[in-house]
Amino acid sequence: MAKINFKPNEDRVLVEPAEAETKTSSGLYIPDSSKEKPQKGKVIAVGEGLKDKPVTVKVGDHVLYGKYSGTEINIDGKEYLIMRNSDIFGII
Repeated sequence: MAKINFKPNEDRVLVEPAEAETKTSSGLYIPDSSKEKPQKGKVIAVGEGLKDKPVTVKVGDHVLYGKYSGTEINIDGKEYLIMRNSDIFGII
């Protein structure tokens, strides 16, 4: 993994979303138009946190987040999500 030159502010977290499922558990392939947005990913960078609320995840954690959480951004041609620490449901 290449080093990302991005530091989130305050309680924000930069997440690399997991790849969307391409095949069902029974072996059927899912077309691109029917793929669901992934709800898990890997933490790439974290902010310093707020004075009374520290960030609860660290770089390298695999996390679960809400379906419509975060804002999609593109850094060096790769898609990431930036979201608040409170949008993360937990570490998996």
